[in-house]
Amino acid sequence: MRWFWIDRFVEFESGKFAKAVKNVSLAEEHLHDHFPGFAIMPGSLMIEGMAQTGGILLGEVNDFEHIVILAKVPKVTFHSWAVPGDSLVYTATLTDSRDEGGGVDVTAHVGDRLVAEAEIMFVHLDQKDAQFGAIDQKNFVFSMNLLGILDVGQAGDGT
Repeated sequence: MRWFWIDRFVEFESGKFAKAVKNVSLAEEHLHDHFPGFAIMPGSLMIEGMAQTGGILLGEVNDFEHIVILAKVPKVTFHSWAVPGDSLVYTATLTDSRDEGGGVDVTAHVGDRLVAEAEIMFVHLDQKDAQFGAIDQKNFVFSMNLLGILDVGQAGDGT
């Protein structure tokens, strides 16, 4: 099973920045246990949403030729929380892109309220180096229809 912690991109400028939305819903099972009586989006899942936003930004720069792996989160600060009904907006800015990987600075906002900010580093893994079997990153993105979330500003009817 694949877990996507972003719902769609609302802005995307290749090689520069990306802005994605995650709608927090009480229909998400993990919120019933985190915390009972006061459901909040777990910080670890916000980090994953920020990483997915930044990882797709970095992967797109190289036409998804590399497998983009989260390497480390050297800095993260949580200022607030997100609850069901909130729309988290992740804004990732590409700070570094090299053959071996790259980095992003990401913020998470609910409206004007800063919820979290992080520095995230990624490493590129090439197919020949993958010890856990061949993963075709480009085909994964296309076959899972993941690039549909890159349809920035497009309504359900295609307008």
